[in-house]
Amino acid sequence: MSSKVMRQSIDDGANSRPSAIEFEMAYQARVAIDRIRFAIKHTEQFVPRTDHTREATLQLLDALQRLETVDRAFQSRSRNLASRFSAVITREAVNGHAGLPSHGRTTNSTDGTSRGSNSK
Repeated sequence: MSSKVMRQSIDDGANSRPSAIEFEMAYQARVAIDRIRFAIKHTEQFVPRTDHTREATLQLLDALQRLETVDRAFQSRSRNLASRFSAVITREAVNGHAGLPSHGRTTNSTDGTSRGSNSK
């Protein structure tokens, strides 16, 4: 992989990675999810079952589902970016042979001809 392509891949990964504020929002969403779950359980256990409490529980469940959807999207995005970034890094071999298996590389012999590295 040429250094220009490698640099572009890294730049693309850096630009598409979640920012610090996105990580903070994801954390706050997790805190809110836990608190909403607690409120739902507490309401179901201790509050008399009326139309108003059922409506409040439904509203809490809706908020919980929305936050969980956002959290799953964030987790998925973070995992995909991490795997794509690590894949780009692992493709760059020590000698600059980007992702080519050793049997596909060619070397130059002393007489100027090209031969595979598995040649005898």
